[in-house]
This record gives sequence, C-alpha cells and structure tokens, in this order.
Amino acid sequence: MIECHVAPSPIGHILYRSEGDSLTGLFFVGQKHFPAGIAQPTLSEGAPLPRVIEEAREQVDEYFAGERRAFSVKLRLDGTGFQQRVWSALRDIAFGDAWTYGDLARHLGLPAGSSRAVGGANGRNPVAIIVPCHRVIGGDGTLTGYAGGIERKQHLLTLEGGPGRAQLTLF
Repeated sequence: MIECHVAPSPIGHILYRSEGDSLTGLFFVGQKHFPAGIAQPTLSEGAPLPRVIEEAREQVDEYFAGERRAFSVKLRLDGTGFQQRVWSALRDIAFGDAWTYGDLARHLGLPAGSSRAVGGANGRNPVAIIVPCHRVIGGDGTLTGYAGGIERKQHLLTLEGGPGRAQLTLF
C-alpha cells in the first residue's frame, strides 16, 4: 500500500511517500516531476505514520538542524536501469562536496558527451535530499537543473558548507 505524508521543512513542504517498509519518494510540493495522482497535497497532522516515513522525517529534520550528514532510511527507487545507476552514484558524492554532470558521467564510466543523459536521470531522482542530486552542478560551477528549484539547491549546498560554495551562483 502506498502512503503519503506532507510535512514542513525550512525550504518548503515535503511529500514523503512509502510503500511497505521502504521510502519510495521525497518530493518538494510543487516541484518539477512531482508524482502524478497527488493533486493538492496538504499538511498531514495527527494521522499515524508508517515507521519508514517517521524515520525519514526524523533524519531529514536532523539534516536541516545540522546534526546529520548521512541517511540510513530504507529506500526503494523505481526507475530504468540507467536511472538506477545514476541514483546509486549520487550517493557516492560526499556531504559538503559537489560534482559536475561530467564528473558524474566519468564516475559511471560513461563516454564523453553523456552529461545530458546523466542530468536527465539526475532530475528524475525520486528521493530528494537523501539521494543527493543537489550536489551536482554545471561544468562551469553554476547551479543548474534542480527539480525542486535553484533556490532550494543553493540552500542545501550552503547548509552542507561544501567546497566552492562561495563561487556558486544562481544563474
């Protein structure tokens, strides 16, 4: 059974989605590639939560409080084989670090010119923050292509205090 819960965060409301004992989605409400079938999510208050959503919420809250750098919540990510490879590689990017789309493609052993394909898969990441797609930046150091919005990407990178954050720009 698929369950959803919406909760506030410092950068907007987040929809948590689970199926069974796995987290299957973490989306900013209104973001690009928001899951179909959830028209107007509202804050979920008072309803009992599946354990995996409680755990994800606790870990995300600790992340925003500066108390967590890695996540341990059980995930199940549905996507193509290529998307799965990209999403797995995103978890290799250390807290506070940033890679370019080209870096990510090279890490995956892909040929030159694969940056766009990697970027497309990155943008379809169904579990924002926990699978850190925000840690991927343009080849020239600019912030590009975040489904949750560039302002949120900037906030997350600044929160992590990563190298090069001073030169990150919004355009």
